[in-house]
Amino acid sequence: MPILALDTSSAVAVALLADDGTVLATRSDSEQRHHAELLAPMVQHVLADAGVDRTQLTAVVAGTGPAPFTGLRVGLVTARTMALALDVPAWGVPSVDALAATAARTAEPGARVLVVTDARRREVYWAEYRVDADRAAEPIGGPDIAVPATLVERGRTTGALVVGRGAWLHHEALGLTDEQPDDPALLDPDPAELGRLALARHAAGQPLATTPLYLRRPDAEPSVVRKRVLT
Repeated sequence: MPILALDTSSAVAVALLADDGTVLATRSDSEQRHHAELLAPMVQHVLADAGVDRTQLTAVVAGTGPAPFTGLRVGLVTARTMALALDVPAWGVPSVDALAATAARTAEPGARVLVVTDARRREVYWAEYRVDADRAAEPIGGPDIAVPATLVERGRTTGALVVGRGAWLHHEALGLTDEQPDDPALLDPDPAELGRLALARHAAGQPLATTPLYLRRPDAEPSVVRKRVLT
């Protein structure tokens, strides 16, 4: 009973999972600007790789961000549209939770994980977690948006395992090394991790809303001022 998970909060990434969390197929592309062109073919390729017809899907999972408006919207609209067409549920999981879950798996219990993703305009989205005894990431702060220096001033980076593409892009302002993490899933959200989180939360009866976490108003908005027409 496969589920499809996708994320467009940063890179474009798709994974197909069995209902026990086993990954059946996965693909990704680090391109940051062409989500709409890349996502649909990638979904088709992942289904073909696993030999699964889309009518066999039992749920569609999408990362809800936070992320810039355009890229995030592509993933959420695709997930909702597919789920509606197939008459299966659409589940949403914050994309930052997937990054935190990956990091927590190799961290010590009690450690803090700070997820930092790129918000553009020299800002970052951030969310803070603490690793519990089962090496799960429990949220303790955010998600929110800030300039990198603010995270340093408030001590959020001190003693924390800092992950995410925003941490690499703004490493100087955050006082971090300029090296990319060895695990790509610590740079951009892993859709397989999103799928596993969705399955666990669904089993626990937790809400899985597909409401996007934009945290910032879109750049282009309709004017609320009526213009006079001269005749």
